[in-house]
Amino acid sequence: MSDELVEVSEEKVMQYLDITKRAREKATPIHPEGSEQSIQLAIMMRMADDYSSDALHFLNIGDRVRAFGAINYAHAWIDAAVKLRLLDGHGDDVLFTLP
Repeated sequence: MSDELVEVSEEKVMQYLDITKRAREKATPIHPEGSEQSIQLAIMMRMADDYSSDALHFLNIGDRVRAFGAINYAHAWIDAAVKLRLLDGHGDDVLFTLP
């Protein structure tokens, strides 16, 4: 392991913002509206959206490290919803860790 510091570039954050946006758009709910699962999914997607918003905020104030962390949290919420079978990832094993 190297002691070399690596900076997070704005381009890298933008790349992950785009990947997360594409994942959010591609995944679709599996369970009917109003079901217990859809209520749980709504909570998870709110977390994903809030973290995405946080990532943009951090990027706008120049804090790329926090922006990178936040967008990865956002994507993790979406990925977890696919893994828990609350969202359908439509077989996309690039955007999601499929069940």
